[in-house]
This record gives sequence, C-alpha cells and structure tokens, in this order.
Amino acid sequence: MEIFNIVASGKREFSRSNRRVQFMIQLVKTHRRFISRVICISNMGRRNRNRQRPQQNRDDRPGGKRSRDDAGWGSGYSEIVKENKLFEHYYTELKIVPEGEFEKFMDSMREPLPATIRITGYKSHAKEILHTLKEKYFKEVQDLEVDGQKIEAPQPLSWYPDELAWHTNLSRKILRKSPLLEKFHQFLVSETESGNISRQEAVSMLPPLLLKIEPHHKILDLCAAPGSKTAQLIEMLHSDMDVPFPEGFVIANDVDNKRCYLLVHQAKRLNSPCIMVVNHDASIFPRLQFDRDGKKDVLFYDRILCDVPCSGDGTMRKNIDVWKKWTTANSLQLHGLQLRIAVRGVEQLAVGGRMVYSTCSLNPVEDEAVIAALLEKSEGALELADASGDLPGLKYMPGITSWKLMTKEGQWYSDWSEVPTRRHTQIRPTMFPPTDSEKLANMKLERCLRILPHHQNTGGFFLAVLVKKASMPWNRRFPKLHNKDANSSSEVTHAEDTHAEDTHAEETPTEETTAEVTPEHDTPTDIPVEAVSETPAEGNPSVPDDPDLPEAKKDNVCSPPPPKKMKVFGFKEDPFVFLTEDDPIFSPIQTFYNLSPDFPKLNVLTRTREGKKRNLYMVSKELRNVLLHNSERMKVINTGVKVWSRNNDGEHFGCAFRLAQEGVYTLCPYIRARIVNISVEDVKILLTEENPFLHKLGDDAHNNAKKLEMGSIVLRYLPDPQNPDAPQCAIDLCGWRGKASIRAFVSRNERLHYLRMVGMEVFRDKQGSRNDDTTEAQEGNAEDSEVQGEEEGSVIEQKDTEAELNSSETNPNETKTAEST
Repeated sequence: MEIFNIVASGKREFSRSNRRVQFMIQLVKTHRRFISRVICISNMGRRNRNRQRPQQNRDDRPGGKRSRDDAGWGSGYSEIVKENKLFEHYYTELKIVPEGEFEKFMDSMREPLPATIRITGYKSHAKEILHTLKEKYFKEVQDLEVDGQKIEAPQPLSWYPDELAWHTNLSRKILRKSPLLEKFHQFLVSETESGNISRQEAVSMLPPLLLKIEPHHKILDLCAAPGSKTAQLIEMLHSDMDVPFPEGFVIANDVDNKRCYLLVHQAKRLNSPCIMVVNHDASIFPRLQFDRDGKKDVLFYDRILCDVPCSGDGTMRKNIDVWKKWTTANSLQLHGLQLRIAVRGVEQLAVGGRMVYSTCSLNPVEDEAVIAALLEKSEGALELADASGDLPGLKYMPGITSWKLMTKEGQWYSDWSEVPTRRHTQIRPTMFPPTDSEKLANMKLERCLRILPHHQNTGGFFLAVLVKKASMPWNRRFPKLHNKDANSSSEVTHAEDTHAEDTHAEETPTEETTAEVTPEHDTPTDIPVEAVSETPAEGNPSVPDDPDLPEAKKDNVCSPPPPKKMKVFGFKEDPFVFLTEDDPIFSPIQTFYNLSPDFPKLNVLTRTREGKKRNLYMVSKELRNVLLHNSERMKVINTGVKVWSRNNDGEHFGCAFRLAQEGVYTLCPYIRARIVNISVEDVKILLTEENPFLHKLGDDAHNNAKKLEMGSIVLRYLPDPQNPDAPQCAIDLCGWRGKASIRAFVSRNERLHYLRMVGMEVFRDKQGSRNDDTTEAQEGNAEDSEVQGEEEGSVIEQKDTEAELNSSETNPNETKTAEST
C-alpha cells in the first residue's frame, strides 16, 4: 500500500511539472510570434523606401534626381493663375473704373507691387537718413539690370510731404535674392529694425496723413495690427523732438491677442512714452474715463483711425491668394462688422473731431454703403469732409452714388425690395444706396476717395474723412420709464449716454437692431415728445460721474444692468505699477544723475508688485491718467518706454540702475550730470571697438570722462555747423565708464545706423564674413548683442575686468516686460 501511494504521488508531481513545461513552451511561442509581427510591421515602410524605382524614371533627369515639376504631391505649390472671371464681371458692371481703362486696371492688378519705404519723420536725424539714401544707395541701385529687368532710380511719392516716402520698381523677391542688391537690402532691414525706416505700402500711408495729427491730439486706432499706420501716428505725434512728452497719445487696439504682440514690436521701434496697446473687440470698444480737475470724465478722442477688416481685393498685387478666393460673399459677410466698428468709432469721437474710415477693398458694399448707412444714422451729426486738396499730387476717383449687389451665384439686386426673403440674413438694407435722392445728394458721397492701382502704380484703397458736428442721436435719448405717467417723465434725470455702451444698453445701434431703425422708433413711445431733448455736449464736465444714477432710480427709471466683469483672453500680462514720489528707489537715481526738479516721478512705472524692480518705464502724464482709471475696463498689452535697467553691481557705484538706450531721448532733458560730450571720431571708436581705453578718445572727451566715477553715462554728440560733412543732428548714446575704459550700450542695428551717419560703410555678406572696412564695427556689434540681451548675435568673451560689472545688468528672460512681444 505504501508503495502504491508513493507511485501515485510521483505521477501527480510529474503531471504538474509537465503542465508547467507545456505552459512555458506555449508562452515562448507566443512571445516569438509577437516579436516577429513587430519586426514585420517595422520593416514594411523600410522595404517600400528601399524599393528600386524604375530605371526610366531616373535616367531622363540630370544626375538621376527627381525634379520638382514632376515629383507628384511633393513638388510644392502650383503657381496661382491671376484670373477671376467673377471679379472682372462684377467690377465691369459697377463701373468704378473709368471707361476705356479697365484693361489697364486688370493688367496692373496682375503686376507685382513695387517696393515702398518711408523715413520716420519725427526723429531728428530723418534728414541724415534721406541724405544717405540719395547720395549713396539710390545711386548704386539705379541702372542695374536684374533677371533681365532694368532697375529704375527710386522716386519720391509726389503726395507725401518732405520727400520722406519713396518707391521703386524693385519687388520684394528681387530685393531678397539678387546679390547686386545685397547692400541695399541689408540697409533696409537694419534701418527698419532700428525704427528709422518703415517698409510700408504707399496707399497704407494715406489715412494718417488725412487725419491731420497735432502733438496735443488724443488718438485711437481701432484696428491697428500689424502697426504700420500706428507707427506713422506716433511719428506725427512726436513731430517736435524737443518735446519729450507730447500732450497727446495713441491708443492702438486689435481684437487678435497674438497680433497685438506684432503691433507692440512695430511700436517699440519708435521708443515713445505716448503709446498704449490694448486688446479688445473694436465693435464694442469700452468707453474709457480719466480724471479732469479732480472729477471723473469720459474720454473722447480728437482723431480716430478706423481701418476696418475687409475682403482685401485691393491687395491682389501682393496677396495673390485673393485671386482664387475672391467672391462677392466676402463683402456681404463683412459689411455688418464694418458698420458696427464705424458706429463705435464715431461714438468715441469728440465733437469737432475727425475720423478716417478706410479699407483695402474696392467694393462699394464695404465702402460707400458703410459711409451712407453711417451718415443716415447720424441724422446730421456727421459730415463727409472734402479731402481733395489735402494731398496734392494724389490721383484718385471720387466716390460713387449708385451701385448694386451680386451674389456668388451671379444674381444681381438693385434695391432691397428685390431681395427674396430667404436671402434677408445675408443681404441687409444698409448695403444698398439710399432711395431718397435728396438725402443721397446731401451725403456728398463723391467726397470719398478711391485709389485705383493703375493710376500711380499702387494697390487699391478706399478712404472717407468724417467730421463730427454734434452728439450721435441715439446718445441723446432718455431711458424708458417703468410707468407711463407723463408727470413723472418731466422729472427724469438725463441718463449718461457715455456709459450706455459699457453696460450694453439697448440704445446703442448694432447691425441687428438698428440697421433699419427709423426716426419714429428712435424715440421711446412712452415718453412725451417735449420731454426728449439733447444732453450736454459730449465730454462736458457737467455729465454725472457715476453711471448708476440714484436720482433716476428714485423716479422708477430703468437703470442699466451692472457692468459684467471683463473677460480676459490670451496671455496674462504683468501688472503696470506706478511708483510714488517718495519711493526709496528714486533717491539714489536723483543724486547719481542729478535729475532736474521738474522730472515727472509719478510717470515712472514697473511691471512687478513684489521683489526687485528689474526695469523702470515711463509714460506720458495723460496715459498715466488713462491707465489709473481704466484698469478694470481694458486689457493693456504694452505701454511706456524703458528708461532704466537694473545693474546688480551698480550699487557699489552709487546707483543700481543704468540708463537704457530706448529711453535716452526721453530722459536726457532731465539729466544734468554723467554726460560726456564726444566728437565724430569718438563715435566711430565707441561703436567699432569693444572696450576702448579712455586715452583713445579725443582730449575733451577724455578729460571729461576722467572726472566721472564709474557707472552709467550719456555719450552726447552735438552737431558742428562749421563741418557740413558731419551729422547735423544731436546723437545721444548710453554708455558705461569703467576703471580705464569706456563703452557704448547700443543695440546692433542702432550701432550700424549711427556708423552710417558718421560715414562708415557697414556690410556683411550672406556667408557672414565681413569686409575689410568694417571688421571692428561688426565685432563690436556682436559683443553688444550679448550685453543688451535684445538682439541675436555672437557671444564674445569679455576682455576688460570692468565689463564684467555690466554682464548682469539686463534681464533678457523677464517675462512680458513692456518691450516684449
């Protein structure tokens, strides 16, 4: 029995071990199958790539390589055909082009747009740049032949003042690709980055000129990005460089948060303390407030630029995608938005102010139709100004008074009554010309300006100049009453029209609610006619301060709903924190630079509430007023100009902040110490050598610098009338006085700019090698790129011990500073 039990147990153990072995064998087989499948899948693409192409597909190509023309989907984009039959048919019927000129018009639209540059007019050395262009670069360019095309000598735009805008038949493609034009191209790029030249389309320069900007004007640019027109507005505001803080300012707005940073980049080049970039929908741009003699008042603008989004068929010469995408539906879809933005613009305009409405479209649905609807709604409060004599030499076509609409299917409509009900959502009554001939004549739509491409070799454009004569009619109405008692209506207090838009009140017209508003619907039916009267003129200090009117509530007047909290989109911005006059940061700065008593300390701000202040910025007094009273009403992206940067080692020399080149022209009128006067030769040395010793400077500069302690300084060149070959404008450079040397803190492109002004040739070829005349200049530029932390460039080892004092003075990694984009 025992033997039987032993045998039985052995069989059971064998069976168990056998099952384990079988399981392991099955597991190994499964693992092998899995691995083989993975390898098979991974080799599928490799086998396809290694598969030999047919011999005949390689032999007929040079070098056995595939050409881009027959490479299938990898051949790149096919060339866009510059034809659009619907476009030609539409504008032939509208007759906006004079008879017999349509073929020239179409031929011009198919030609590439010529290059156009504008010299910034507000900087004191604009004349020096113009002289350099005329005497050097334009002479080198003319009579060249590139790709079979003869280069014509650049010519000034006849209608732009002081020859500060030029055009040439050079296209962007030729400028970038031709080795013969490499110097000219580098000059344009460098001067553009430093803010001395703007490469801007000719017709885009027109709206700011028609605004007639003065230094004291408060200006609003509703749809500002990418910023070429905004830059032009800033230049006009700073027409007098002897005034560091003009009374006026520019508020530049755009609805696209990302495009706002492009706008900041454009405005930053001009180093103005009078510019603020905000991010809002232009059609509901908030009503801002400011302090006037201790009381809150509403901010109205003297000048408004309303360059609205459009279908862009006037830009076909540079945006060739429009050829295949253009359809009449684009204009029909944009008309409502354009009208809402224009309405919001005139609401913000001060009485007597001037607004320019512009588009890069030739379509009357986006042009005259919007102006006609706006004039009709205004009931005489607006007037079209005659701008025909403002720009002598400009060729234009007057506005038209009759047009019709066409759908993308080719169906025409001449009047709203012809539009079927099913199309009422796409086609609105405001898109047609007024039917009342007398009203149409009083509008004087012929005062509008339409620029046709073939007249002066430009793009297509439309402009209208509006002058505000009185308050808008919907801002002169009473709010409705809860009861219809006529006696109580006589005691109604005027509701403040200036706050209606902030609370989305119903009396502000929109495309949906007021496109067809008639006079009888403007006046509330439950208020007697004699009770309706105008409020005080817009901007009058007698307007109540508080939008929530307690007197009106007592009389059972419908008060506006409480304003909703503003929604913030895009990147979160660092705060704008103004310093107080007794801030301890000012004491060492005041002593070190000997600031004049009238220095506006209250205009200095920083971008952090806690910790050390890295950079200090300045804004004008008026912009400070706006910022302090509207922090909850608007999203500010950027404002001010950097004037000081922290240098951690500077505390040993009496001041922890060094001067910033961006704000040197803003600060210099208040600095009475730390100034070293230099000559033309000194400028060359400082901008071409890394850390020149003091004895390399002229005697006057050397002796002056020796008297100063180590630290930040101003290097100032004053023009010499006895030397006409030298620059005839003042130059201020930020610098650092070391133990035995001195250096300039100037960005790369500005360094090149000043070297050109003093007559030095600066040029770098495409491979990066330098010519013999400018080796030292370029080395200095590369070194400066590291110090400033704001330009790309090579990092050069510091050679002087005093240079180490400045290595940590800037903070290139600071997030969302006022100059960041």
